[in-house]
Amino acid sequence: MTATAPKPSPPGDLGLPWIGHTLQFLRDPDFASKRHRQYGSIFKAKILGQRTIFVKGAEANTFVLTHENKYFRVEWPDSVKQLLGPLSLALQSGHVHMQRRKLMAQAFQPRALAGYVPAMNDICDRYFERWVEQETLTWYPELRNLTFDIAGKLLVGLDNAHETAMGHLFETWCQGLFTIPVRLPWTRFGKAYHSRDLLLEEIESLIRQRQQQENLGNDALAILLKAQDDEGNSLSIEELKDQVLLLLFAGHETLTSALASCCLLLGQHPQVRSHARAEQAPFKNSLLTADALKQMPYLEQILKEVLRYTAPVGGGFRTVLETCEYGGFQFPKGWNVLYEIAQTHYDSELFREPNQFDPARFAAERAEDKAKPFGHVPFGGGMRECLGKEFARLEMKIFMARLLQAYDWELLPDQDLSLVTVPTPHPKDGLRVKFERL
Repeated sequence: MTATAPKPSPPGDLGLPWIGHTLQFLRDPDFASKRHRQYGSIFKAKILGQRTIFVKGAEANTFVLTHENKYFRVEWPDSVKQLLGPLSLALQSGHVHMQRRKLMAQAFQPRALAGYVPAMNDICDRYFERWVEQETLTWYPELRNLTFDIAGKLLVGLDNAHETAMGHLFETWCQGLFTIPVRLPWTRFGKAYHSRDLLLEEIESLIRQRQQQENLGNDALAILLKAQDDEGNSLSIEELKDQVLLLLFAGHETLTSALASCCLLLGQHPQVRSHARAEQAPFKNSLLTADALKQMPYLEQILKEVLRYTAPVGGGFRTVLETCEYGGFQFPKGWNVLYEIAQTHYDSELFREPNQFDPARFAAERAEDKAKPFGHVPFGGGMRECLGKEFARLEMKIFMARLLQAYDWELLPDQDLSLVTVPTPHPKDGLRVKFERL
């Protein structure tokens, strides 16, 4: 009996020595799509110092996301690993990851989320009124401030968080996440790494202040300070610092991208905006509640389509633990795999006319997101699906509902609306608009 010959490694090349394709990957939003056209649904490249296999499609996502800890383990570029910190949930795996995830999930249970609604309402309303006074504005940086204020308030109890030292440090930290990790003072990574040290000092100060208070409050930090795992263990201060930093990032960076995309796409599709506004009419003069938000099916379809059309996270990295085979190719042990969310969302086998912005594709009668498991995966999937998924969805719904009920906006001419993709997609010129009350 003859042994089966091993499958070949995927097509493609590894680029220049050491640097590989890193610069093209970071600068060219069409890097992957060009190579998929050349090589098919699986190809190899060298990015961020690692030999990496790119895969797209529902089946590929299923293979990667359902074999966690068997063939694959979570992996991030070195720059991200160093800036998130070794104790971050995003970097933990196996039993420790499962334990910590269960513990941190307490901050995102339905009861906790319902308690976040009033603050989300108030902060959104405050920003809307300010934008009316400004009349014209560059929206993306304003949205960054808004999401950081909401994250700061609901995660660690900070008011006007974007104006604090933490807010300024956080912006510098974010800019270093997907860069070449050269820790020199003048590089983006070097500046970000220094900001991380200062951020952790700020977070530790907040934690110690909170521990001295009789009433811990009801934000995410309070929940995490009280939380215990199945063995009765609490999070240490060192781990809390890394976890809080991760929550601030997750509750800010990707959410800003999603909100900016929503505002841009509705600005470009007035019929969708009119339909959405009509749905909001019954809620116009009432306080938004968690129950009210469930009665907005068209808004739900819009948000799903925004997250498909411009996925805030383009994909996820994994390390190959054991050599395995998929799609006729060998995935060698030690290589990285990048499962591609954004590319999957443009698969015409899953989504009819994927280049069209069409919220109706998620109506019950079409339900294109149900066509195949792991076909619509804006929050990832499997055991590492985004922990703050419902927090993000809640914030997006409240923001868009309040916006549609009482305000209007118009995209200003002579601006570049093409997307910069790193660290998350956003309009190149920052999304300039005229903003007014209805």
